[in-house]
Amino acid sequence: MLPRRRLLLWLLLICTTLLILMLAMASSIVVKGSNSLLYSNVDKLPSNRVGLLLGTSPRLSNGDPNYFFIYRIDAAAMLYFRGKIRYILVSGDNRHLSYNEPQEMRRALLSRGVPDSVIVLDYAGIRTFDSVVRSKEVFGLDSVTIISQRFHNQRALYIARNKGIAAIAFNALDVDTYDGFRTRVREYFARVKVIIDLWFNAQPRHLGPKVVIGR
Repeated sequence: MLPRRRLLLWLLLICTTLLILMLAMASSIVVKGSNSLLYSNVDKLPSNRVGLLLGTSPRLSNGDPNYFFIYRIDAAAMLYFRGKIRYILVSGDNRHLSYNEPQEMRRALLSRGVPDSVIVLDYAGIRTFDSVVRSKEVFGLDSVTIISQRFHNQRALYIARNKGIAAIAFNALDVDTYDGFRTRVREYFARVKVIIDLWFNAQPRHLGPKVVIGR
């Protein structure tokens, strides 16, 4: 019985080590080359015609405000009013009637004074991969300013680089480690998934007709 228990422990240790190595390697691949494309200082950020605002829920599962959402909205509004972007492509999940990220983000932007005429909604941004790829394939953007938190921007930029999009990213204010712990843990697995998606040439769940921004 004892040798079998030791064998199981060794197998568990080996699997855990391999998992950690895989997560670390995927994270390193995603992050590599992104530093020069990330901006936290709005004065140093180059201007772009369109900002891609990546979606998230306005509230957490317990009903509390989601500060990832709040800080992204604040960042997008600031970039617009500082003249760094002319239009905001709001991309989020809208798979259920009771859950509509783009409309929630639109309402939040309007409450900060952003004109409705410069807000474009992408209801099929089910995940970051879809949002970035659709920005080119559906909305015709060859260059864009991605707006999210730094760790999220790194993955979005990796997708953009691999899809021929000349993207830069503006880092919205981050959430403290305690409140954002689960999000950061999920991010490590998301980085593995995006490498697999790109390797197998995955496609967004929905594409659809072309949309011209600012016609």
